[in-house]
Amino acid sequence: MHADSRCLLSVHGYQQVKACRIPCEKVTDLLDLIIQRGPEAARGLLKLLKEHALQETFPMLCFIKDLQINTVSSGINKRKRKTPDPREIIPCKQICKKGSCLVHEKQLMTVARTIGKCWREIGRLALEISSVKLEQIEEDNSIHVERVFAMLRYWSTCQREKATAAHLHSLLSQGDWALPPESIDFLLETK
Repeated sequence: MHADSRCLLSVHGYQQVKACRIPCEKVTDLLDLIIQRGPEAARGLLKLLKEHALQETFPMLCFIKDLQINTVSSGINKRKRKTPDPREIIPCKQICKKGSCLVHEKQLMTVARTIGKCWREIGRLALEISSVKLEQIEEDNSIHVERVFAMLRYWSTCQREKATAAHLHSLLSQGDWALPPESIDFLLETK
């Protein structure tokens, strides 16, 4: 665990987090322990989360790159958090661009049900997801379809506005990993 290598946790704290098997509880425990250790540990965690390797592995944390630190204890407002530009925020509703809407979770789950044991190969070759991320997805999800769904959702998050149903169809219909057309052609249907 990166937090342990940075001495952000005590040995006992590290063992407590490591022993936890449920990912969301593991994160909660980690944050609780960091908060208990004080502002220096919190700053250390923020610095760790801003690193390129972690940003690449966890793209949903991209907002942390722009996060500014406010120190309440000193009374000095060192930096303020950058307010996101409304044009950068992708609304939850479907965005259509050039006739192709962003893929939504229902479509991702339907595709996930069609992908078999070759899901890692599809992840690496078609979706260009790192092996490290695929291993993390496998560790976090014990059910096959949930693993594949998590992989597809990760791809969608990384692609942002490029995560269209048509783009996903294109990626999954090429190469040695190509899925049968009848299992993914629904992605090209307009609604």
